[in-house]
Amino acid sequence: MTSFLIGLHIVVSIALIVIVLLQMGKGAQAGASFGAGGSQAMFGSTGGNFMSKVTVAAAVIFMLTSLSLAYFYSSPGAKTMMPSSVEVPVSTPSPAQK
Repeated sequence: MTSFLIGLHIVVSIALIVIVLLQMGKGAQAGASFGAGGSQAMFGSTGGNFMSKVTVAAAVIFMLTSLSLAYFYSSPGAKTMMPSSVEVPVSTPSPAQK
């Protein structure tokens, strides 16, 4: 189960990166809304196009796989991820301290 989730998580991560990079930036049309003949509002149209819906779907799948993997890899019975004690490393004196 976890190997399937890891594979799905990796595929969705790469797809999300590609989808975001393929989209046109919303700031590209900002100058057009101030009288340069643009048809969109300043920060994009209100209705979502196909790419924005695919981005939302990929982001939701990414978050669900992230939460699922965090749940499956958590320690059973542990209430915190902080260790109960921390070991202090023993250091050797430097040549300047001798």
